Amino acid sequence: MRNYIYLVAVSACLLVSCKNEQVAEDSRTVFNYNEKHGITSLDPAAASSFESIGAVNQLFNGLVQMDDELNVIPSIAKRFSMSKDGLTYTFNLRTDVYFHDNVVFEGGKGRKVVAKDFVFSFNRLYDSRVSSAMSLLTNIDRSEKTNYKGFAAINDSTFEIYLAEPFSAFLNILTMKYFSVVPMEAVDEYKQDFRRNPVGTGPFVFKMWEEGTRLNMLKNPNYFEKDEKGNRLPYLDAVSISFVKDRETGFMELLNGKFDMLSGADALNINEVLDKSGTLRDTYAKKFYLQKATFLKTDYVGILVDEKIDIVKNSPLKLKAIRQAINYAFDREKMIKYLRNGVGVTATAGFIPKGLKAYDPSKVKGYSYDPDKVRQLLIEAGYPNGKGLPEITLHTTEDYKEQMEFIQSQLAENNIKLKISVDKFSVLRQAVAACEYNMFRKNWVCDYADEENFMSMFYSKNFAPVGFNFFHYKNPAFDALFEKALVEKDMASKIAMYQQMDQMVIDDAPIVPLYYDQVIRLVNHNIKGLTSNPMNLLNLKTVTKQK
Repeated sequence: MRNYIYLVAVSACLLVSCKNEQVAEDSRTVFNYNEKHGITSLDPAAASSFESIGAVNQLFNGLVQMDDELNVIPSIAKRFSMSKDGLTYTFNLRTDVYFHDNVVFEGGKGRKVVAKDFVFSFNRLYDSRVSSAMSLLTNIDRSEKTNYKGFAAINDSTFEIYLAEPFSAFLNILTMKYFSVVPMEAVDEYKQDFRRNPVGTGPFVFKMWEEGTRLNMLKNPNYFEKDEKGNRLPYLDAVSISFVKDRETGFMELLNGKFDMLSGADALNINEVLDKSGTLRDTYAKKFYLQKATFLKTDYVGILVDEKIDIVKNSPLKLKAIRQAINYAFDREKMIKYLRNGVGVTATAGFIPKGLKAYDPSKVKGYSYDPDKVRQLLIEAGYPNGKGLPEITLHTTEDYKEQMEFIQSQLAENNIKLKISVDKFSVLRQAVAACEYNMFRKNWVCDYADEENFMSMFYSKNFAPVGFNFFHYKNPAFDALFEKALVEKDMASKIAMYQQMDQMVIDDAPIVPLYYDQVIRLVNHNIKGLTSNPMNLLNLKTVTKQK
């Protein structure tokens, strides 16, 4: 009998204990979202994909960061300055920033970040086995003048970077996650496996990553940033990222409450969720709210124009009039309305998207649907009514097949025959970089919020495969203006130069701009404080989740 009473008492205690643990578990606020394309690395030096950047942003910080209005503001550097000649950048570091607790540090306690940590972190970027950021470092002066270093730790709290020549976009570049600070101890310990054992300074601390399934991060109790009331960020207890590839499955998980947010038009069935005006349907508005905002991303059709390449020599696309005719031959507004349910802004100005200062449809005149212009240009090119005009092949991926078929149909109505070739993404990417395709469908997502990032695609010294000038576009007047803008300190003059460059590109038509994309997120009503920005960078440090 005594044994029976003892077992009952123990069982009761265990039940109470389990219940208390369950309450503790339920009281934690965990932000759950899906990243259908997965991530490849948590090392900021390798943060080249949009998906990886989103995760890395929760774990790491750099010298500076960008706010939601695209202003460069302090992060680990509490203040920064530039010398009068534009060649030296000085960063005064905070003294209250610590790396995450980890076994690589003495006693497992994260140590304070000092300037030499940035020297180590920046030097890693020069190793092509570690990072693809090499092209971003070309302006850093590693000559005899700087003792072949390019940057230096003046003392524990002062870090300097030296440029070979002024570069107006440099501070914007430093907001990229590549330039996050990492500890030497962790890189030395984990070596190549640092990609899945990240140690940073960010608002969340790495907990677990089961590749292809789930990534978990916990609140960093020692994070240095605070809100306006002095409360330490972040508010959430944890972040959990799933990697469900199937769109329909991911959407059902959102409806069932497993996910708090889905992001991106490709993650949502927009025909189901949005009406043709781009408004959230009432069925979903009861449980979710829609975030739709400017995104620094231009979707386009690219055209190889280098007549030294055989596929261009024998193509009608070598003629500017044909390229312009294609630009006039389809209705971008209809494409946005019926194929994207109002998500996106028609690209009837330049290549520079809405959201950047140089975007101004009154200054840069693009193309809109105009069959009369098409007829005139076909005559000018020597193909009246399309007679004798060879069929043109356009390469795309399955994701954009429907859009390209819409363009194909409209071009056919205007006597331009288009053949659609659907490739795997990896095949298309490699072939475009190797200049094997005459016409291709791609997009350009801004790496950093400066017009230079878009216009550099048309600079002749950036010819693919070394650079991203996939078109092999070469215009001496454009090049001269581009080089002048790089060192221009006056913002108004710089913007005017980029508008002139943008108009040159539009007039020469090595591209067919389609639309300027938008950030689109479907978010549960119990999520508050989730902001959006034109870089579509996911910031979770100010998010709260209501029970």
